[in-house]
Amino acid sequence: MKGRFNDKVMVVTGAAQGIGRRVAERAAQEGAALALADRSDLVHELAAELAAAGAKVLPILADLEQYAGAEAVMAAARDRFGRIDILVNNVGGTIWAKPYAEYREAEIRAEINRSLFPTLWGCHAVLPHLLAQGGGVIVNVSSIATRGIHRVPYAASKGGVNAITASLAFEYAPHGIRVVGTAPGGTEAPPRRVPRNPNEQSAQEKVWYQGIVDQTIESSLMKRYGTLDEQAGAILFLASDDASYITGTILPVGGGDLG
Repeated sequence: MKGRFNDKVMVVTGAAQGIGRRVAERAAQEGAALALADRSDLVHELAAELAAAGAKVLPILADLEQYAGAEAVMAAARDRFGRIDILVNNVGGTIWAKPYAEYREAEIRAEINRSLFPTLWGCHAVLPHLLAQGGGVIVNVSSIATRGIHRVPYAASKGGVNAITASLAFEYAPHGIRVVGTAPGGTEAPPRRVPRNPNEQSAQEKVWYQGIVDQTIESSLMKRYGTLDEQAGAILFLASDDASYITGTILPVGGGDLG
């Protein structure tokens, strides 16, 4: 049976855990050749599992908060597979959860570095490859947290991702490049094996984080968190030729919460 991604090369960043991992697993089932980038060694574990099931897969260790990391990922993917058809920019995630007045300067910078720059660098690094071959797709993973509590620096980052998506789509449509995004809502996932914040939460931080959970559920018309499959399905739809007439769009995937 022909999959939607047969003969397609897909780069997935932040592939070792969570949404990125599920995107990689499902894309492999649909025939994609995969370059999986992460700064955790867990990406090798995932690659071994997918390769054992018959997928063509290249694990790449890289720090995508740095431009050199993004550039190295795209070069490695091209060298291994000869081209890049799809980039899923998935790196990002809230490190701290608290009212904005409680953030320190260094924490604000860290949030921006984690959730904005990997998408900026990834788009910039992949564009020469897409331009050289005459087209391709970039899917940026944003968030409905652009309207929410206790994570203003993260919200600012994802607002930037939305702007990148809209502007690049406008700029590169004449070159056959689609740029789209999803805005996931709260998503149920296994506990992270590599936490974004390695420090144990204080009692107050747990209260602030619960505020995010409560607001996320209340803002969803469906009054629940989504699943990894519900997030991956939307990302892969936009990455596929089924969405060939969609560009510049951010698709909210938050049970009716539009972000």
